[in-house]
Amino acid sequence: MEKEKPGVLVLLGSPRKHGNSAALARRIAEGAEEGGAQVETVVLNDLKIAPCRSCYQCQRPKAKGCAQDDDMQPLYHRLIASPAWVIASPVYWFNMSAQTKLWMDRCFALGAYAKDPFRGKKIAIAMSYGGEDPFSSGCINALRTFQDAFHYTGSKIVGMVYGMATKPGEIETNSRLMEEARELGRALVR
Repeated sequence: MEKEKPGVLVLLGSPRKHGNSAALARRIAEGAEEGGAQVETVVLNDLKIAPCRSCYQCQRPKAKGCAQDDDMQPLYHRLIASPAWVIASPVYWFNMSAQTKLWMDRCFALGAYAKDPFRGKKIAIAMSYGGEDPFSSGCINALRTFQDAFHYTGSKIVGMVYGMATKPGEIETNSRLMEEARELGRALVR
């Protein structure tokens, strides 16, 4: 019997499908595929994801899931099934993109679909930002949010890659960073 390939779910949080954070995520995915993973990519901007309504339906005893019927419903099951996630976002106004934040907020309901759904997940983060450095750009704000959230949930951030770029595709000229992204993909499936 052939061993099933580990799954990696790439979540692109940019409205640009071929932007800089997406380029980093693609390189991470390449590394994961080289490591034997099966990779699936989801463009969050293409989905209709409503903001969390704080109705707490998902937190009630015997909850069957999130009360909102939108594109998060099928995504919940893919999130649970994937042992590893790649989350890619540009920095918008000193933090992650709105698309990424909407997705993260709605992950509040994930526990209604599976017991302890975050525990043991391996996560890679890819960020791009404008400006001179990750601090003044706000990239560090987003990275801290990911660190705090996934520490709380018992997930393991395997690594983070981030770099400065403003024009679409510009980040691909940073060969050192692109190689770090590929290596992160390999580490994600080890």
